[in-house]
Amino acid sequence: MTPTITDQTRITMAHGAGGRAMRSLIESVFIEAFGSTELARMEDQARLDMARLAAQGDRLAFTTDSYVIDPLEFPGGNVGTLAVNGTLNDLAVGGARPLYLSCAFIIEEGLEVALLRRVVHAMRDAAQEAGVSIVTGDTKVVPHGKGDKLFINTSGIGVIPKGIEVAASRCQPGDRIIVSGTLGDHGAAILQARGDLALDAELRSDCRSLHGLIELMLDQCPEIRAMRDATRGGVAAILHEFAEASGCAVRLFEDQLPVKPEVRGVCEILGLDALHFANEGKLVAVVPAAQADGLVARMQQHPAGLDACIIGEILDGPGGRVQVRTLMGGERLLDLPVGEMLPRIC
Repeated sequence: MTPTITDQTRITMAHGAGGRAMRSLIESVFIEAFGSTELARMEDQARLDMARLAAQGDRLAFTTDSYVIDPLEFPGGNVGTLAVNGTLNDLAVGGARPLYLSCAFIIEEGLEVALLRRVVHAMRDAAQEAGVSIVTGDTKVVPHGKGDKLFINTSGIGVIPKGIEVAASRCQPGDRIIVSGTLGDHGAAILQARGDLALDAELRSDCRSLHGLIELMLDQCPEIRAMRDATRGGVAAILHEFAEASGCAVRLFEDQLPVKPEVRGVCEILGLDALHFANEGKLVAVVPAAQADGLVARMQQHPAGLDACIIGEILDGPGGRVQVRTLMGGERLLDLPVGEMLPRIC
């Protein structure tokens, strides 16, 4: 008789072979945790209610992303919370209300079943907290040494309400730049979790869903020009995207950048800039100047926006330029790193 997943402590190649072991894995790990009606049908696709989608907006938003991180578990989350929240945030920063997720797992032979369960349960909890359903998925098992423990791909569908237009190309001279909180928390936490830094400070990832905060922001200021969640490349990468897409320039104010002392210490040790460190629960928004102060005050009333603040402004060219006004009153260019700075952070 073929062993079930409950009889084994590690994933084997049989769990990806399409037989009883694979069915046991799917039923007792994934369906048991996620439990959505669509997923439980075990069809090859999710079947979504068009009427529900149409009632909430006039456009669909669709996104996909893959998550590879070392270590798989870290203070503040694991690869599962990262996969759910990261995909939800990619939908939400486009003005969409997230509704449905898919998930696909590439599992290396030998992975501990208990670790896989923790990751899956974390995904379930994150999805439930956000009010979205995981409705379809896939699993593959690769031989030992042919993967790196666990890779997750998630795709998401959301609905954009009528009248909401959020795009990097809409930034205009005079607009203000807002961040929802402190910079670089995720990148610094991953470095410490790997044991790369001999620090006593407790660093935690900021991994969280932002769509509740974004709904509040759009209610307060439907005229938001652009939004992005600051993941790989950090705030610096986002601002370069805004500047290039809009043909404008960006000026940041160094004395207004919110950075935790622990993260600042990591940056000083490594000679890096917190503007390049990843976040997994912070956004950057560009808004009309007249709306900025009121929007920040409203954001600070939400748990995901307690440290929201204005950090800069959009200028009338030269297009694509990002500069920082330093503490000493001078100006420096903020370039993007060449090559890999922080490997495998999301």
